Amino acid sequence: MQKKSPYDIIKSRYVTEKSSVLESLKDSTSNPSLARCELPKYVFLVERKANKREIAMAIEQIYSEKGIKVRSVNTITIKPKKRRMRGQIGYKSSFKKAIVTLNKGNEIQETV
Repeated sequence: MQKKSPYDIIKSRYVTEKSSVLESLKDSTSNPSLARCELPKYVFLVERKANKREIAMAIEQIYSEKGIKVRSVNTITIKPKKRRMRGQIGYKSSFKKAIVTLNKGNEIQETV
C-alpha cells in the first residue's frame, strides 16, 4: 500500500463566509449558546477517498511545528450541481470538505 503525502489528502483551506463564521464562534460572547463553542473549527477541501483518520493525521503533520492536535473531523461530500453553459447542460464537479475541530488553545493563524 502506497503511503500518501499529507498534501495529497488536504488540498486547501475552504474559505467562505460560512466557514469564517464557524472559525469565529470560539470568540463570540453575545449569545449564551454560542459562548459554549470554545473549540476552534476550520474547513478544508480534501481528497474524495480520504477517511477521517487520514484527514486528522494529515492536518497534524502539516501543522506539526505549531503543535496542532485534532479533536474531531466531520466530512461532507458535496454532490455535483447542474449548470447551463451556452445552452448545454453540464455539471459542476463534486468535492469533499472536512470540518476539523481542534483542541482548546490551538489555532491556525494564516492569512488567506
